[in-house]
Amino acid sequence: SQEVTEFILVGFEQSSPSTRALLFALFLTLYSLAMAMNGLIIFITWTDPRLNSPMYFFLGHLSFLDVCFITTTIPQMLIHLVVKNHTVSFVSCMIQMYLVFCVGVAECILLAFMAYDRYVAICHPLSYAQIMSRQVCVRLVGAAWFFGLINGILLEYMSFRNPFCKDNHIENFFCEAPIVIALSCGDPQFSMKIIFADAIVVLLSPMVLIVTSYARILASILGRASSSGRGKTFSTCASHLTVVVCLYTSAMFSYMNPRSTHGPDKDKPFSLLYTIITPMCNPIIYSFRNKEMKGAMVRALWRTSQAQAESV
Repeated sequence: SQEVTEFILVGFEQSSPSTRALLFALFLTLYSLAMAMNGLIIFITWTDPRLNSPMYFFLGHLSFLDVCFITTTIPQMLIHLVVKNHTVSFVSCMIQMYLVFCVGVAECILLAFMAYDRYVAICHPLSYAQIMSRQVCVRLVGAAWFFGLINGILLEYMSFRNPFCKDNHIENFFCEAPIVIALSCGDPQFSMKIIFADAIVVLLSPMVLIVTSYARILASILGRASSSGRGKTFSTCASHLTVVVCLYTSAMFSYMNPRSTHGPDKDKPFSLLYTIITPMCNPIIYSFRNKEMKGAMVRALWRTSQAQAESV
């Protein structure tokens, strides 16, 4: 039997040329918007001294993860929508899968730390500065990255431990683990079980922390704040939870359901949801509804126009 040395990403191959052109325009626009918005957030959270709180420190890192995440999958998909050749080498498939795992896991963990940060800010405002010190924040972000990197190695090993000697057509627009494993020779069941177990740990433990944090926040708000204060906190929490629900449900669908229910028509919408829609919604949901963020953006634009005026 022939060893597989490359894969073919089927992606949107079956679509008509006009549909592909439309998808290209759509994804290019979404990708550009997501890059611009996340880039702006990274820039202002790093340069504006007024955004010096842990919340913005985490937000800047979330945006950085989003930029990494969409860049591992979307540019390649855009190229494949235009060119006829959809082959990817074995190595580039492995690298792409590793990056998706690594960044995706880091993002799940970071979202949990962000929920914890909101919990401390709302429920323990007096000791907030002590609990969420700069050192703690740096350690938490470091921990999210570390788990992502380590977990990526495990998942990568499980995905590629069997040889590939069958079909090399991947029914998606990027190298997604469950689909790649199904193509391997030998017993894919064991690998799928490990990935399923890993997804339970990696997706559900942050989820528990997030739900617990928000439940306590809600209890605390209902117990004391005035109705105006309540509304503001509610809207913040609701927006955070929206991001979380989008990311987690799409990732759970892709990695935690039995193989038999997978199919290109089912996989692609969910893959799109967590590879491009969530990274694009994060900046909108987390920051553009936020007064301090808007102020920082106005200041950044003002500084830029000042600098240009002086250079002229």
